[in-house]
Amino acid sequence: MARQFPREGSGRRRGPVRQSSRTLLIVCGGKETERQYLQGLRDHLRNPAISLVVRGKACSPTQLVAYARQQRDLNRGGYDEVWCVFDVDQYADVAEAVTAARRCGIRAAVSNPCFELWLLLHFADHRAYAATCKQLLPHLQKHLPGYDKTRLYFAVYQGRHQEAAERARKLDPTGTDHLLNPSTGVWCLTDRMTKR
Repeated sequence: MARQFPREGSGRRRGPVRQSSRTLLIVCGGKETERQYLQGLRDHLRNPAISLVVRGKACSPTQLVAYARQQRDLNRGGYDEVWCVFDVDQYADVAEAVTAARRCGIRAAVSNPCFELWLLLHFADHRAYAATCKQLLPHLQKHLPGYDKTRLYFAVYQGRHQEAAERARKLDPTGTDHLLNPSTGVWCLTDRMTKR
């Protein structure tokens, strides 16, 4: 006799399906801006498939990678992915930090010249070279006249991260070429945050 399987809608209930969540450790090189943005995006997305631990540590990129590695090693198996978010401007050790991150399995979301490029891409394309954050700020302030690095209000960026990612991909399709100016690999991280 052939085994009979219950048909859909036959009254038999399936147990709840629980998605396992991935835990990402994100260590930001800036004290406030990057951390506040990423926490705001996390709260906006409410993605049950992702759990985020976001930390800020003002230091050089190589020190940031070393700190992220230390945090990962202190919590063996606690993080599925570890990311470092840092800028190119003001630092001479960016290439060294990117290489160190790659060697120890840490991903780097690097912005050239600075994280404010990522914020600007929420509002407009930007393809002009800017050596420093100071040179880029007037472009962002056209869209956010009261922009303050120490107090980021995520609500002004809410719902625009996908547009920013599309614009960032046009600048650097791989999100890994920190030598391009302007460029930002933050879109790679935000894509990971939205995956279910």
